Amino acid sequence: MNKLKCALVLLFAWPIMLHAEQTKQFGEVSADMLLRQDAVFRQHYDSFSPGSDQLQLMRQLTGKRLVVLFGRWCHDSQREVPKLLKLLTQSNVALERLTLIAVDRQKTTPDQLEQPFDLKYTPTIILFDQQAELGRIIETPQQGIAEDLAAMLSP
Repeated sequence: MNKLKCALVLLFAWPIMLHAEQTKQFGEVSADMLLRQDAVFRQHYDSFSPGSDQLQLMRQLTGKRLVVLFGRWCHDSQREVPKLLKLLTQSNVALERLTLIAVDRQKTTPDQLEQPFDLKYTPTIILFDQQAELGRIIETPQQGIAEDLAAMLSP
């Protein structure tokens, strides 16, 4: 009887848990989940081909931490975040950590993950060395994502 109850609970709980994972819109998300769930982000990711010079610049970020605050609804985010993800993937840079935080149109999340970062515009890509913020790319890079991030490493 207990096995039957467990089976029934799993039978009904599994689709609910799966649906919750698939529909997570705001808060911390993985790059994998974002590219799997969002066709626009995936399309931009697939169409971007970084150059070898950009990949070399990205490798300078080894040991650094990136926090990316973005909106799935934001055209700048839809354009820039997939480029960043492709640069990270193809450069094989060993970041300390990559944190992707999806915000709503009010630039908030249910768990207030955005609060420590004083978010005003999306996307905002923040580079850290340990706890020190080295710089930000806000909305659109000045030269390019790789170029702007590498420039933050120079005093």
